[in-house]
Amino acid sequence: MNFEEQRLWDWAVEMARHVAKLSKDPSSQVGAVIFDDKRRLVSAGYNGLPRGVEDSPARLQNRDIKYKMILHAECNAMAFATGKLEGATLFCTHPCCTQCAAQIIQMGIKHVCWPTPDREFAERWACDMKLSMEMFTEAQVSVHVR
Repeated sequence: MNFEEQRLWDWAVEMARHVAKLSKDPSSQVGAVIFDDKRRLVSAGYNGLPRGVEDSPARLQNRDIKYKMILHAECNAMAFATGKLEGATLFCTHPCCTQCAAQIIQMGIKHVCWPTPDREFAERWACDMKLSMEMFTEAQVSVHVR
């Protein structure tokens, strides 16, 4: 990785972490930012309930309810995009789940980047991460983890 790529990586991951702070999820604040193929910021998103849906503590603290209602950071970032996503790069604070991976592939995003997850996260979501990686590989989406 050259200096310019390293600089973009550091800045983009830090920006995704900053965006994640907007999430009201009490257990996992996730953020995502998307850059087009010219390295221009086209969107940002964080995990949360859909617009107009009450994000009460009772909903957010009940994992069964929360997982059925919450929109992930990657999907929010794609929904809010102000430019084309074909060939874009998505930086996220966490590895992508299978549903986000499928949507990323469908939107034509070609590069996905996230920091190495901590051990607990990696163990808990190992099956999902494996399937996401299979999908990314088959769809020729490059994944960068560091």
